[in-house]
Parts: sequence; C-alpha cells; structure tokens
Amino acid sequence: MRLVKLAIASVNTTVGATTTNVDRALEFARGMALLDVTVGCFQEQLIGGYPPEDLVQWQSFVDAQTDALSRFAAETSELTPVFVLGLVVSHQAHRYNCAAVVHRGRVLGLVPKEKLPTYNVFYEARTFSRGIAFQHVVLADGTPLGDLLFEFDFGTLAVEVCEDAWSPDGPLRRRAYSGAELVVNVSASPYRLGAQGTRREMLCTRSADNQCVLAYANAVGAQDGLVFDGGGFVCQNGRLALEAVRFRAGFEAVVVDLDRTARLRAENTTWREDAQAFMRDGRKVHVVSAREPGPDRSRLRYPTPASRSFFLPASQTETQPSARAAYCEELLDALSLGVGDYFEKNGFKLIGIALSGGRDSLLALLVVRHYLERRYGPDAWRQKCGELVRAFYMPSRYSGEGPRRGASTICQTLGVPLNVSSIDEAFERELEAARSLLGPGESVTPLTEQNIQARLRGLRMWSWSNSTGGLFLQTGNMTEKAVGYTTIGGDLEGGLSVISNVPKTVVIYLLDYLLETRAFEGIDTILSYPAGPELAADQQGEAELMPYVVLDACFALHAGEKMSGEEIKHALVSLFPEHEEAYLQVCVERFLRMFSQSIYKWVQAPLGLHVGNLDLDRERALQLPVVTANEWSRRA
Repeated sequence: MRLVKLAIASVNTTVGATTTNVDRALEFARGMALLDVTVGCFQEQLIGGYPPEDLVQWQSFVDAQTDALSRFAAETSELTPVFVLGLVVSHQAHRYNCAAVVHRGRVLGLVPKEKLPTYNVFYEARTFSRGIAFQHVVLADGTPLGDLLFEFDFGTLAVEVCEDAWSPDGPLRRRAYSGAELVVNVSASPYRLGAQGTRREMLCTRSADNQCVLAYANAVGAQDGLVFDGGGFVCQNGRLALEAVRFRAGFEAVVVDLDRTARLRAENTTWREDAQAFMRDGRKVHVVSAREPGPDRSRLRYPTPASRSFFLPASQTETQPSARAAYCEELLDALSLGVGDYFEKNGFKLIGIALSGGRDSLLALLVVRHYLERRYGPDAWRQKCGELVRAFYMPSRYSGEGPRRGASTICQTLGVPLNVSSIDEAFERELEAARSLLGPGESVTPLTEQNIQARLRGLRMWSWSNSTGGLFLQTGNMTEKAVGYTTIGGDLEGGLSVISNVPKTVVIYLLDYLLETRAFEGIDTILSYPAGPELAADQQGEAELMPYVVLDACFALHAGEKMSGEEIKHALVSLFPEHEEAYLQVCVERFLRMFSQSIYKWVQAPLGLHVGNLDLDRERALQLPVVTANEWSRRA
C-alpha cells in the first residue's frame, strides 16, 4: 500500500488582504500537520483573493503576493505536509494565475493556468497570460515556473488551476501520461444554482479518463456580487472518495491508496496505449524532485468502506432532503453568504431594509435572518436581528392595511426594530414642486406620481445609511428589473441588491417553502395579498405586466436561450395551453419592448448577487448594449 492523506481546504478570503488571507491558510496548514495530512490543497488565488480583476496590473499587488508566499513557506518549514495554493506571479511582461507547490519551507515550483475563461462572469484573458505546454523557465530567485510535475517519496504530483479541469483536453492529460498519479486542482469556482452535480460528475470523469487521483479545492465566501460555495472533491480513478461540506470555511481529509491507482492503470489497456502514443514524440513534462522526505505516513490506515463491506452499500443513517428542500436551502445559503460577507468585509455597522409589506422585501429580510442564524447560531440570531437590523415602513395613501400588518408582524416575530414614517406630506410637497417645473400645457403624469413616492423612500434610506454607516439593501427581483418595473432613484436604489438575480416565481417559491418550514408569523399575512407596488390605487403587478410565470418564461427563453419573439411564442403555446395564442403573442411583444427599453436602468442598479447562469449585472453574465432596438427579434 502507498497511503496518502489529502486535505481539501476552503478559506474565506478578501481581494487584496494578502496578510490576512495567508494567516487564515496558515491556521489550516497547522491543523493539517497535526492530522498527518500528506498533501494540503488550498484554492485558486488564495493569497491575493479572487477575482482580482485589474488589480493585477499593479506590480506592488503582485509583489505582495510573492512576499506572502515566502512567508507561508517560512512559517510551514517545520510542517511535513506538501501544500498547494494559488497566487498571481509575474514574469517579464506576463501575469500568470499560478498554483504553487510548497514543502518544508521551499517553493518547489509554480504552474500557470492554461485555460483562461472569458465567458459568463470571467475576464481572465484580459489580464493574465496563458501557461504553455512543456513550458519551463527559472525565475530570478531560482524557482521553476511552467508545465511541471513534482516527485516525492510517496508519488508524483501534478497541479492545475480551476478551468484547466473543465476541458477534456486540458493539461491534466499530458501530465498524467508523463507520470502524475495525484493531481491537485486549485479552484475559485463561483456558485451557480445546480452546479454542484455538474462539478462532481465532471471531476469524476476527468479522474476516470486519466486514471488518476484528482483533488479539487474550491474557494468559499463572497467577493462583490460573486458567491463561492467552497467544498471540494477527491476522486480516485473515477470513484468519489470525498465530497467536502459547502458554504463553510475549513478543511476535510481522506486517505487514498496510490498503489490502487497504479494497479488500475496497469489493468487499463486503453489508457496504457494512449500513454504510449503520447510518449512516442519523446516530449514529457519537466519533473521537479523534492529534496526533503515527505510526511510520515506510518500512522495512516487503509480507507475502509463505511459499511465495512466491499460489496454492500453503506447504510442510510440520515434522511436525504427532498429536491425542493435541497434547492431552497442551497439558494438561501448562497444569498445569505453573499449578504453577510458584503456586510462584514466592507465594515458596515447595520443592515437596513425598506419593507413594503410585499414579497420581495420580505424575502430580503428573511435572507438577512438566515445569515444571522448561520453566523451566530440558532440561539442568538433573534438577538442579533435586534442589534444589527433596522426595518422601515414608509406608507402613503395607497398603502393597504394588510401589507402594513404583515410588515409589522414579521418584524415583531424576528425581533427587528421597525420604524414607521409616512411619506404623504413629503409626497404632496414634492408633487407641487414637480408641477412648478412644468411649462404651459404640461402636467405631472400618473407614472411620475408613482415614481415620486418610490424616490422619497429611496432618499430616506440613503439618509439613514449615511447617518449610521448602515448597509441599505435593495430588494427588487430579477423579473421586474428585466422589464423596468422599477424606479431609478427609488426602489432600484441600495448598496447591495439581495435578490436582483432571483426571478419572481422563485421568490414566491422560496417564501412558500419558508412559510412551511419556518412558519414565522407574518409570512402568511403578506402572501395572502396580491403582489403589487402600492404606488396607485388597487395596483397589482400581474395585472400591469402579465402572469409572472409567463413573464419569467419570456425572460428565460429570450435572455437565456437567446430566442427570437416568434420562437418564444411557439414555446409559450406549449408551456401554457390554458392561454390563447393571441394573448401569448401580446405578452411576448410587450416583454420584448419593455426588456430592450429597460437596459439603461440595469446599468444604474446596485451590485447584485450572482446565483445562477443568468443575471442582469453589467459585466457579469449578460452584457447588452444600452442603446438598442428589438426589430431583429421579430423574425421567425
């Protein structure tokens, strides 16, 4: 047997906090050494934080990471594990996104990322250079950089960075053919709803294709609008050996037998033939040999199955959550992590929410409560709601008694202080001021009257934020943002958008789930009234727009599937046979018109949390010109 213990770590980092980030990694590294870990795997860009974006153009930012890596090496010189961690490295005119291998106080080598994504939320090719196959240079301090393998007394190690694993023709293949048995992938892969299963399947497939042990460590925490769910995997020759817990900083470890990997390679004729074909041209990845012996592995024990049988499945000791519960709890964890890290890392003192008595602001408040429970525990969250959260209800003549009662009840239930302050007098004054600006024959429109109310509320929230150092949360959803059913300077305002990338149908789905599972008094009151902004008499969102299920379908098909108007209508006819085709045609035309005319609003909205494959944050998932017309979308 050739047993090795692999630890997968997730560190909650902040971009630019090179000292603090390394301090947190050192704490985990010392814990790994106490547990006889052989290889400790950290995440991509551990030292400088991810994504650094254009900060890598500052040489001092890059140099600080080199200094921090040297400190990490020095402070782990008495520890026996091998450590793999990510940082930015500069060489000549290039900036590389690298994985560093550190052992007993020495940086053994630096391996650049080769696959630089420039899709969805990624822009790495803008600032980084790609690693090159068979590259091997030596930096001024004697550290090798390039396409490298690392030879230890326990086996041969390869390292790679995040996206390198997402291509079946990535560097892992040639490194495995060159002798790598164990591959560590350092990653900072942002959270996307439903992505965990894709990651697991992909990494197990890469491990099987290359007949190797593949360890994957992912970042945890939030940076700007990106949420990183952490966790990680260890896969041995296609079989999952470890799946680490997500949404939590820490590390987990598992023992694998590298002799098993060697045996399976020997048995696999296809892999052996492919490896021989690769070696025919005589090119092999450069090998760096470790000078010092690896960790003592004598105390490691063979990894036995949980059932203590190699033929029987493990007994189910825990009830698996339903698909609904898994979906909702995962999304709540992601949103609360995004809000909490943004609040804490930016040093805000309080969290402020303007409650309308409607669904969106209710969900935003419940996300904050979820964050406080995760942060402080089930016994302290209510006290923290009273200390850290402030809610504001600013009624006008159009505010209904039901939503008012719902806002008051939920705040009492959660222990959140509620300030009630009418905007009616201010509305009258501002309405008169608006009339004074108009010329002969001009009048204040009904839409302007609605917007004045929304802007008064936004103004008051900013005044509160400025006075208290509080984080003013914007509470609008993605569906209404997509069609401009929101007010610039009003309900579109805030320091962070909590659910701006959550569709309205998902908002309602989450609230139904929270009512069922948490049963907080006040949720049922708010859900019993039709959704609407209450800026005019008897105002209802679906009456002014269209059914939210139809609207969300239009948005998903157009923005996600990139369908034209005629294609959308064709799909809607199948999706909603209860509606007449002529009505659906009207819905599609209305959606396309509102969508293209609302892009100018998106670019003025606050930063939102990226939790899906599609969002409306500029420079994230969907980038569209502000000045545009939708004539092209009318084609069949």
